[in-house]
Amino acid sequence: MQLDHLTVPAADARTAATRLAELLGLPHGPAAVGPFHAVYVSDSLTLDFDTWPEPVPALHYALRVSEAEFDALVARLRAAGVGLRSRPHGPEDGQVGEHGGGRLVYWNDPAPHVWELLTVSYARAPASD
Repeated sequence: MQLDHLTVPAADARTAATRLAELLGLPHGPAAVGPFHAVYVSDSLTLDFDTWPEPVPALHYALRVSEAEFDALVARLRAAGVGLRSRPHGPEDGQVGEHGGGRLVYWNDPAPHVWELLTVSYARAPASD
């Protein structure tokens, strides 16, 4: 089983999707079905941004990437002036965090979500014996 697509609420779907796609270097455009503006994260995952009435709930989205992708994306975010932090909440410290043998970074989006890039998942179920 794989997650195929996910709805991301935003005050302005097109603006929020375009911003995320441009920050991460991903393709985007109107979705094939529905009123959504899609960000094509991978061959198996699409984020469908949907315009919702205010107040839009602030949600958390984490994207796992390779070490090389992580470095390139953090550089893109910094070049775009995005305030980064090493923890899910708190002040922007400009730092990359570490957890479980991997690296991670967080930023707030005006949509108003918290985005995370990580190189090693800490959300997987432990292996059973």
